Amino acid sequence: MKLPISLLFCFILHQAQAQSNQPAQNIFIITTDGFRWQELFTGADSLIINNPAYVKDTTLLKQMYWDNDLQERRKMLMPFVWKSLQKTGSIYGNRNYNNKVTVANAYRFSYAGYNELLTGYADPAIVTNAKKWNSNENLLDFLNAKPAYKNKVAAFCSWNLFEYILNQQKGNIYSNAGYQKLSYDSISNTGMFTNAVQQYSMDTLQSTRNDMLTFVAAKEYIQTQHPKVVFIGFGDTDDYAHNGKYDDYLQAAHRFDDYLSQLWYLVNSDPFYKNNTAFIITTDHGRGNNSKSWVRHGPLTNGSSSSWLMTLGNNLEALGEVKDNKEIFSDQLAQTITQLLGYYFSPAHNTASPITLAEKVR
Repeated sequence: MKLPISLLFCFILHQAQAQSNQPAQNIFIITTDGFRWQELFTGADSLIINNPAYVKDTTLLKQMYWDNDLQERRKMLMPFVWKSLQKTGSIYGNRNYNNKVTVANAYRFSYAGYNELLTGYADPAIVTNAKKWNSNENLLDFLNAKPAYKNKVAAFCSWNLFEYILNQQKGNIYSNAGYQKLSYDSISNTGMFTNAVQQYSMDTLQSTRNDMLTFVAAKEYIQTQHPKVVFIGFGDTDDYAHNGKYDDYLQAAHRFDDYLSQLWYLVNSDPFYKNNTAFIITTDHGRGNNSKSWVRHGPLTNGSSSSWLMTLGNNLEALGEVKDNKEIFSDQLAQTITQLLGYYFSPAHNTASPITLAEKVR
């Protein structure tokens, strides 16, 4: 029996060494603010797209985003999601099948929603979008403290309040929010050009940077610095919705779909990321269910807790559009993400239990 046992021991040791030599998994967490599950799963809303109070040119917008067939309609709005991601990833939150993704916090606005997503804790003390430093530990800081991810964590966000949500005063990770100037070693010509565009933009006094600038800044940093954990928070969908501009809201969602497509192509054409990167894509809250309340969200607006989730990439299940009668809560994602990377998230505050997203061993 000595020889077989020795061989078995050598095999186990070899497997352990092989696993320890594998590069740590990369993960991208990507959000678009206040985007409704209705548009994601059913495309443009017929009651809103025909309303001139919310649409400048109803005929043109219908040419771009309307079809009587639901399947075709949602592809027109988000072609990458429904032509590509659906085939190789998973999409949760279609309440028409009683499949739910739900915001756990009671307030259903952005600071509370992003805190919940990134800390795993629906903090009852976060009651406004005030510029207050977040005392809760987030998963980005947690992962940055691990040797495998040290100085390889970055965040790019359109909304300037992320400076406070991520508690940027700690300076643990590289983060850029709102119209903050890009600043890092060996900044490229594209990065410097982005700074110049921001400096002379008419929108610099606004709380939310144009998503295209956020995308360009994030993409350039990813290509040149190769962070292993990336958070990208887009904001145009929520801004246009609050302003009652359904045409611009749909256009922002369409661009968001294109950003996902470009990022997915980027990671699959770069050897650093190829076959070793996962995407977690979601939103911070829902918004009103009907053709009048869609412009707002909050504790008194029905539909504000309705979220959604998309997953794609290495080691994740490819379930397509999930139609099971189940519910996921947004505060479960922080623990889920850290455990996907091989860690148990253990901050001072409580965290919700993780869900299973990893591919089953066959």
